[in-house]
Amino acid sequence: MRLKDKTAIITGGARGIGGAIAEGYAREGAKVCVADIEFEVAQETAARIGNGAYAFKLDVTRMDSIKACVAEAEERFGGIDILVNGAAVFDMQPYGQITEKSYDFVFNVNVKGLLFMLQEVGESMKRRGKGGKIINFASQAGRRGEPLVAVYCATKAAVISITQSAGLALIKHGINVNGIAPGVVDTPMWDVVDRQFAQYEGRPIGEKKRLVGEGVPFGRMGKPEDHIGCAVFLASNESDYVVAQTFNVDGGQWMS
Repeated sequence: MRLKDKTAIITGGARGIGGAIAEGYAREGAKVCVADIEFEVAQETAARIGNGAYAFKLDVTRMDSIKACVAEAEERFGGIDILVNGAAVFDMQPYGQITEKSYDFVFNVNVKGLLFMLQEVGESMKRRGKGGKIINFASQAGRRGEPLVAVYCATKAAVISITQSAGLALIKHGINVNGIAPGVVDTPMWDVVDRQFAQYEGRPIGEKKRLVGEGVPFGRMGKPEDHIGCAVFLASNESDYVVAQTFNVDGGQWMS
């Protein structure tokens, strides 16, 4: 068990990739805080996991919520060993139709929320003096631009950049900051994405999802559980010499 006696906060941990990682960490011996704005789903996930897991209603756009989440984990666990920054949202519009409301919404969750969650947990780890592991979820969308997804792509590029900067700043405290960039993943979020592509590209519902899945060199869309292995590696002492990197877990869609 590679994470025995470790403690972890997973934002966006109620479902999808975050939920899969929460379950994977628990199997490896970690105690997990399933932190998500969808509190009832987070409670169900924590109950399914057991092993000391608990749910916390986290709104990453609010500093008081972030601070309360970290304080609760410190009290319950005695300290935080691992943070997975998985909370994220998606929106799309043609470039000339991007709205300030959409921009603020996506950046507030995907960038501001991630940055200040990282900061708060990083400071907690520094005070404790035992190091730690922080894993930020980027995306293949952060590696390139897309005509309908300019704002989302920009947020995920920012995540990669923050991972590099924070990784260099925190490694002197024994805190490794790294990232994971998924490709197209079959989650409820992608059903929303598919409907938006159908609207803007004039496609039947389901066609875009089918086409992008067929375009993955591996031969299918990713599944949430495909990301557990990399997330466990980055949370374990096996990755102690890995600093400020973002790993593509995307079935071969992007090479960098």
